[in-house]
Amino acid sequence: MTALLTDNLPLLAGAPNGIKKLRELILELAVRGKLVSQDPYDEPASELLKRIAEEKARLVAEGKIKKQKPLPEIAEEDMPFELPSGWEWSQLGQISSDVQYGFTASANHQNEEPLLLRITDIQNDGVNWDTVPGCDISPAEIAGYELKDGDIVIARTGGTIGKSYLVSGLTRSAVFASYLIRIGRLDSIYPGFTKVFLGSQFYWKQLYANSMGTGQPNVNGTALKGLLIPVAPIAEQHRIVAKVDELMALCDRLEAQQADAESAHAQLVQALLGSLTQAADSENFAASWQRLAEHFHTLFTTESSIDALKQTLLQLAVMGKLVSQDPSDEPASELLKRIAEEKRRLVTEGQIKKQKPLPEISEEERPFQLPKSWIWTRLGNLAGLITSGSRDWAQHYSEEGAIFVRMGNLSRRSYELRLNNIQRVSPPEDGEGSRTKLGAGDLLISITGEVGLLGLIPDGFGEAYINQHVCLVRFVRQLQGRFLPEILRSPLAYDQYEAPQRGIKNSFRLTDVSEMLVPLPPLPEQHRIVAKVDQLMALCDQLKTRLTQARQLNEQLASTLVEQAVA
Repeated sequence: MTALLTDNLPLLAGAPNGIKKLRELILELAVRGKLVSQDPYDEPASELLKRIAEEKARLVAEGKIKKQKPLPEIAEEDMPFELPSGWEWSQLGQISSDVQYGFTASANHQNEEPLLLRITDIQNDGVNWDTVPGCDISPAEIAGYELKDGDIVIARTGGTIGKSYLVSGLTRSAVFASYLIRIGRLDSIYPGFTKVFLGSQFYWKQLYANSMGTGQPNVNGTALKGLLIPVAPIAEQHRIVAKVDELMALCDRLEAQQADAESAHAQLVQALLGSLTQAADSENFAASWQRLAEHFHTLFTTESSIDALKQTLLQLAVMGKLVSQDPSDEPASELLKRIAEEKRRLVTEGQIKKQKPLPEISEEERPFQLPKSWIWTRLGNLAGLITSGSRDWAQHYSEEGAIFVRMGNLSRRSYELRLNNIQRVSPPEDGEGSRTKLGAGDLLISITGEVGLLGLIPDGFGEAYINQHVCLVRFVRQLQGRFLPEILRSPLAYDQYEAPQRGIKNSFRLTDVSEMLVPLPPLPEQHRIVAKVDQLMALCDQLKTRLTQARQLNEQLASTLVEQAVA
């Protein structure tokens, strides 16, 4: 069975959460007697259970432990799977000196001893005893709660319910706190094997089946005593624990190798993508793109690398490097003049308000050089309306009516609206909030908390409004396409959203939105850029679909191997 594991390690480790599942499988095979071979010369577990019973009877006679109530016999139908020859079914209460609740006391950091071991002190299956506080406890009480090497403590409540720790390496006196239950050690048992059981899925399934409560789940001592545990011959227990340690160390190495490989992969992807955005000229760019294209399907093999590719494509789009320039295109400076003329006409007709002049863009503000036909401008120069919602919407909430778009309906680095949780409103016709009635092509930006969440209102969306945490940007008629929304989900835009914010909490003022830097290309080139972005984003989505399909297949194969292993 170990050969099945080692022969298929790459497959098992490469599956989603593969190494975690591999650890679970190792422990499950261990408690089912399938991790190491049985030795017919080993003393059977039935003899071990006799010695445990004799040791407990002696400790009762000596007054060291209390006599325990007999646990129910284990019926044949209660045995969940068949054990190897020489193994026996028992219960956690049978193979421990006692199952005992901890001491109720507050931590006292002024007291050096005894230490008070708490759930929070147990991290990553270990305890840093130097950070464990002391407590106030009388000498008479210490004897009843003092921990010894080989004891096992189990968390009995809350989010850590069932977490266990095998006490070892004690050099100072220590007791255990009330939210822990101690599984007391006996000389006859091997606590390392019990600890292996307490990590297995077989243990966890029993624990959850016996836990109580919904808000704060807990398990009591009676339930722990009755948990079924498969008991191996003592010699085999030692072989099992040694094999578990060996395989867990292998998992540690696999995890480290995987982390190193993922880090190296991410650095390589970032370096190659960076070479595109940093290309000095078209020849340099073409060479960088060729290097990337040659290894496209081997480089973009993780969701994070595909997401990085998407962001780089958007950055190339806003830098004017995604499509070639056409010298016959009217330059963007002329487009900007026509937009200014249209806005003056709309002001004269009373359709929009006159805006304050925006600051000139200085040379040092420009993050990169644009193609000759492009121009730097500010977002406010391209919009007829930039405003935010009002605060009085709660009184207009209703079961039916207009859609009320909130931050939760916006997306990060995407302008797709998330409409799985919609609030509706029935506003008065002449209410102040009516100024934010949304129309097709309106772009929404969150301006408090998580700045830069986006949403683009599609055609046929229906009557809708926004709250005060959302900014509405309505572009002039010539620009009501998809180019500016693409700009506003690019790394250039997020650098501006995430710049040091003003105020106590992250917030973007409407003036901040108006003053955002925007690179504006000629209008025909805007259409070419959007078409190219759509084409390349579809390719990225195909890569993600293939990745998902490959992972699902890998997971199915890994699950089949696991089923074979525990069958």
